[in-house]
Amino acid sequence: MFPDLLRDDVFRLETKRLWLRWPRAADAAAIQAMSSFKHVAEMTARVPHPYPPGAAEAHILETRRANAAGTLFGLAMTIKAGQRELVGRIGLNLRDGGGFALGYMMHPDHWGRGFASEAVEAIVAAAFSLTEADEIHADVRTTNPASRRVLEKADFEFLGTRMHKGPARDEPHEVYFSVLTRAAWERRRGLRSLGLGAMAAGGETCLAQN
Repeated sequence: MFPDLLRDDVFRLETKRLWLRWPRAADAAAIQAMSSFKHVAEMTARVPHPYPPGAAEAHILETRRANAAGTLFGLAMTIKAGQRELVGRIGLNLRDGGGFALGYMMHPDHWGRGFASEAVEAIVAAAFSLTEADEIHADVRTTNPASRRVLEKADFEFLGTRMHKGPARDEPHEVYFSVLTRAAWERRRGLRSLGLGAMAAGGETCLAQN
């Protein structure tokens, strides 16, 4: 179970450019549009294609219910400036074997801008700072190198490949599977506090929560 602090819809995370907050009914049109792209949906395990009418509203209600129950930590990514545009979603699920499973998706209009990296940094920091979890797992399709780079920048360790069939996919597909341990995250945070963040992030400047 996620702690009570994360189970209240006033909770949010802030990065340099994003607010990460609970999804709202007003987000339905943006989620419907984002999820309807075939090349977005097929990189996920749970988003069907075609994306049916009304699925976004159902997703929002289920995410809010699961967040409140403490079985999910699902957030909408919105840009802080301007119209607070929704650009993606990100979440942590409880794993049967312990720890969390990370998932995220971005609207293709916002690919390549570093938003996914900011969101992953923030939700990982929240997970390790506010829970007792020892590790976060993530799978990414082998045909999705951009998503793999996001995880690499966050110091996820890639352990190999395997075949995976998500609930929204008819056929199994090959994924890289990876893990970020609490020890690795704390070591990276310690390097950052010493001014060595670029080294810890493999040459990329780390973006911390404000």
